[in-house]
Amino acid sequence: MLDNLPRGTICIEDLEIGMKRHLTKQVTDRDIELFAEVSTDRNPVHLDDDYAQDTIFEGRIAHGMLTAGLISAVIGEQLPGHGTVYLGQNLRFIAPVRPGDTVRAEVTVMEIDYSRRRVQLKTECHVGHQLVLKGEATVLAPSAKFD
Repeated sequence: MLDNLPRGTICIEDLEIGMKRHLTKQVTDRDIELFAEVSTDRNPVHLDDDYAQDTIFEGRIAHGMLTAGLISAVIGEQLPGHGTVYLGQNLRFIAPVRPGDTVRAEVTVMEIDYSRRRVQLKTECHVGHQLVLKGEATVLAPSAKFD
């Protein structure tokens, strides 16, 4: 995994509109198999080459929530980071992610409510120049005053 900044915490007092963080990860067959095991989602479109070839995807794809999990990693590890509490997330899956694809998950600060410690984040994943997932997250950010 490649990050643009070290892991840790950015307290709400230090957040700014437009602040961005990302990570890049190649999705492997092992990632897909482990996600299937943990989630119990064993849909053959993710695991069976022959089955998946006859679907609209014409081949195996990663679980959408595996891709979305990379957004969670950026939020929980980088922006705002450790101590962040996820309050909500909406997602729109635009294109499939396939085994071997390298996904760039990016989070951008859109709004900050300092009094309630709420932060609205733009969330996106790309494979190359192709947008594959987009959405928004609401989080409770850690504060230097309380943590």
